[in-house]
Formats: sequence, C-alpha cells, structure tokens
Amino acid sequence: MRDSLPEWPLFGLADDVRPALAQARQRKIPVALATLVAVEGGGPRPVGTQMVFADGIVAGYFSGGCVESDVADHAFACLEDGEPRRLVYGEGSPWPDITLLCGARIEIFVERVEAGDPALAELLAAMVERRPTTWVSDGRRRVCALDAQAWEGAVSRLHDPVPRLVVFGSDPTALAIAQLGVLSGLETTFVRSKGPEAPPPIPGLGYRRDDPQAALDAIGCDAWTSIAVATHNIDTDREALAAALPSAAGYVGLLGARKRLAERLAPLRAAGVPEQVLARVHAPIGLDIGGKAPWEVAVSVIGEIVSLRHPRTPEPAREAPSKRDRATVS
Repeated sequence: MRDSLPEWPLFGLADDVRPALAQARQRKIPVALATLVAVEGGGPRPVGTQMVFADGIVAGYFSGGCVESDVADHAFACLEDGEPRRLVYGEGSPWPDITLLCGARIEIFVERVEAGDPALAELLAAMVERRPTTWVSDGRRRVCALDAQAWEGAVSRLHDPVPRLVVFGSDPTALAIAQLGVLSGLETTFVRSKGPEAPPPIPGLGYRRDDPQAALDAIGCDAWTSIAVATHNIDTDREALAAALPSAAGYVGLLGARKRLAERLAPLRAAGVPEQVLARVHAPIGLDIGGKAPWEVAVSVIGEIVSLRHPRTPEPAREAPSKRDRATVS
C-alpha cells in the first residue's frame, strides 16, 4: 500500500516537476508522470501542468486537493503494471463521487517512465543546458526533442528553460526581490559588486561580487532571464544597465523614480545605445500596486515578470461560454 499524501501539500509549490524527475533518475527508480491534457470550464491549473509520483517523491498539483489523492492511486497502480492511463474528473467521469469544486472537467494522462529512458535523459539535459525541448509520449513510445511531432494518441508538452532572475543591489528592497524570486521558483542570483565575501543568508540564492558585465557574462542571459537593477546608486545603475540592455535578457527593470530615468539613461544614449534598446527598460520597475515597503516592491517586481511571461487578452464585456482546451493532445 502506498503512503498517504502529506497533510500539508507543500509538494504542490513545485510548478516545475523536472527536479523531481532528476531526483528519481539519480536514485534509479521509475516515476509515474501525470500530465493535464484537457480542461473544460475554467479549472484551477492550465493544460500542460504535471505531477510526479515515485517511491518517496511527489511534486506538483492539479486541483488544490480535489483529485490529487485519487490521481496518486492511479499513478502508483501505473508504476505497478506499467500501463498508461487517461483519467477523467468532472462531467463524464467514471468516478462521479470525485468532484472539482470549480465545476471543471479535466483529463489527465499518466505514464510510467523508467530511470534510464533516453527521452528522460534528454529532457533533463535540456534543462541543465537551458534549451527548450518538447516531450511527446503515448505511454509506450516517447521522444524528446525541440522539433518532436506528436502522433495520434500522444501527449505533447513543451518545456522551456527554468526562468532566471538576476538582481543588482545591496539593500533590503533588493534582497526582498531576490528572496521572493527564489520562493517563486526563479533561478536567482544576487549581484553586489565588491560586496561582502559571505553570501546573503537566503537558501537557494546565488551570489556574485564582480562588476555587472562580468557577472552577467558568467551567469549567462537568454530570453528566459529577467534582470532587476535595484542599487540606489546612479553610477552602478548605469553600469548594470549598460551590461543588461544589450543582452538577450527578456526583461530589464530599473528601480527608481520615473523623473530620474532620463538621468540614468543619458550616458548610454550619449554612447550611441539605440533608442529601441533603451526602450526595453521597465521603469519604474514592477506593477503599480501602490506600496513602497521592501516586500511590496518585491511583489510588484515578481508580479510584473510573471505577467509578462503569461500575457492575457482583455476579457470581453460579457462572459463568453466556456470552451474546451485540448491544445496538447493529438
């Protein structure tokens, strides 16, 4: 008999299940990988959400407690017999006693993945090397490659690199931004040029003491990298912006009053930095939520980064009928 799920579902805080897959692979044990493949009626989690189950391992969540325990039962049964499963909860479910409080209908695909599976090795290699890749599987045959095409009955799921955050600064506001970044699942590095040798006492936070350009060169910037310049020093701000703006980072934000933005950008403009590059700066940094305390600023910054990663179209004046989302199933 499998162990019950923990009473406090901290496992659900892990939105990216790849670290759990890596842990199982390191232990050389198989996992049951569950993927949300269809949602109807506004479920709490989007198509593509995943959970992982293995001996001593559980990560992810689908519904906030409505179905997880039942999915775990099917996942461990899948580990026993190796047979893939499609689970339906809500309308048309064979388990009408299990309901989602939101009234949604969801479908979940469960498959057993061996520790030595080549597709799993490629998925985890792509994560380490920060390459997007696509997982395609019908539970018996699977491939993992950026250009992988789904076949009939297969599930397809694109995996982007882990979002990365670089914070330049030294004060409580910069530290709050960095700590919330770590808690939000961002691969976060704090940069304080010539700062203390000891790193900030924040678990999971990277730390660098070199100048901005050297720091960004060492960290590496790509489309999944966000940079928050929050130094409260105009010279350091300029140096950090000079390194950040020409980079491939998908987001560059600057802490400070709007009226001082021109002053910070003037040397870069004089040095010939194109206007379209200068226009990349989000300043003042973060969403306008009104607060100025360190944690309030941190919430606004991480909120802006997340909102840009998940752009939404404006809602219509009247609520439209719900539509079924089957984008990832062939």
